[in-house]
Amino acid sequence: MDEIVNGDDTKTATGGGMGTSAMWGGRFSAGPAEIMERINASISFDKRLYKQDIAGSRAHCRMLMDTGVIPRADGEAILAGLVQVLQEIETGRFVFKTALEDIHMNVEARLREIIGPPAGRLHTARSRNDQVATDFRLWTRDAIDGLEGALQGLQRALIDQAEAHADAVMPGFTHLQAAQPVTLGHHLLAYVEMVGRDRGRLRDARARLNESPLGAAALAGTGFPIDRHATATALGFDRPMTNSLDAVSDRDFALEVLSALSICAVHLSRLAEELVIWTSAQFGFVRLSDRFSTGSSIMPQKRNPDAAELVRAKTGRVVGHLNSLLMVMKGLPLAYSKDMQEDKEPVFEAVDTLALCIAAMTGMIGDLTVNRDRLAAAAGAGFSTATDIADWLVRELGMPFRDAHHVTGAVVKLAEARGVGLEDLSLDDLRSVEPRITGGLRLDPAGSAAGRTSFGGTAPDNVRTACAEARIRFLSEDEA
Repeated sequence: MDEIVNGDDTKTATGGGMGTSAMWGGRFSAGPAEIMERINASISFDKRLYKQDIAGSRAHCRMLMDTGVIPRADGEAILAGLVQVLQEIETGRFVFKTALEDIHMNVEARLREIIGPPAGRLHTARSRNDQVATDFRLWTRDAIDGLEGALQGLQRALIDQAEAHADAVMPGFTHLQAAQPVTLGHHLLAYVEMVGRDRGRLRDARARLNESPLGAAALAGTGFPIDRHATATALGFDRPMTNSLDAVSDRDFALEVLSALSICAVHLSRLAEELVIWTSAQFGFVRLSDRFSTGSSIMPQKRNPDAAELVRAKTGRVVGHLNSLLMVMKGLPLAYSKDMQEDKEPVFEAVDTLALCIAAMTGMIGDLTVNRDRLAAAAGAGFSTATDIADWLVRELGMPFRDAHHVTGAVVKLAEARGVGLEDLSLDDLRSVEPRITGGLRLDPAGSAAGRTSFGGTAPDNVRTACAEARIRFLSEDEA
């Protein structure tokens, strides 16, 4: 008897003759309304799961054969038929049918056309509930691996530029006001660290999602003597999920990945914002290549940083997808509800969007031209070496920092009144505020940056060491 078991009214097909309008078997006497077919179908987007779906079916079939649940001859026919289905999809010969709702039923229907009644045995001891949960975890796992590689490429581009500009002095900002001189290399390495945490969050999410729902069936498990550990191992999972209810209803993994993608997108947006500012005529710190710039339809002089602006804007899409799935899941009782069909599009689109943004940012950083003269000229603006005066007073004169801060404020006030920078004040000018100041005080931006030698500081030697260590920490898999 060709029987498909462990289904529910909304998700599981019957094992009898499967027509395109009666996937639920004898329970219904009429087919769905046209609008119901449209709202119910997911094949337009979940066809992306075809590789994972067929891989899961092959693992399930082998397990059913090995445990004696289905005849080995039927299992071999199923395995061969699934190979043909995969080939047809990958060569563009497969016809996806909306009436069959989703990737699972499209594959199974075609399998039945190829091998006949034995195809009906494939769905023994599983439901589309555990099937889709398995497919989705497999797809998300693959997506994480792809994003991790892309993010590593971005880190490589950032480290290369940081190393090349380890001693390029520029203004460091707080509140977008000049604060203290830093080096461009140090600034770029900050994003290397951010991206490193993004990769770590994705790895953490991957580790938690790497449990197999397959064999949980509709919600309660199955009475067949299946081997869930075998299918988990075959699909590269660490273990089967422990609770069948949780296995089919959990989408924490999707939420966690979307959260990690959202944080990553925010990091890319911050870097994009800096590129937009730095490429402006008012700053002129860097120049994007022609490959990542656009012109104006009316102003021939314009070079617009559109790629950076779009990376900044697309962050809203990624964060929006996280919010979308949070709203889907917030009120769902156990176990499966059709609401959860809305889980895949947010993840698919967020992954696509972020992958595009990472590629664009990697290209922009790799092609970046740095105007070191403009950086150096701006490094001393806004009295950015004022803290060096206070530090010198503390270090050389033993002055309490709060007193040194007050004295430094008076020096800044003097320079401001004269319309000059701190480095333009003479020793006599400085002594008019604090008579004990000597000629050992350096107020040039390069000297200021070079003096920041504490661990994690901006001194050029620090930056060069940090670049070398970053290559080991983040790129060692393929470069060290």
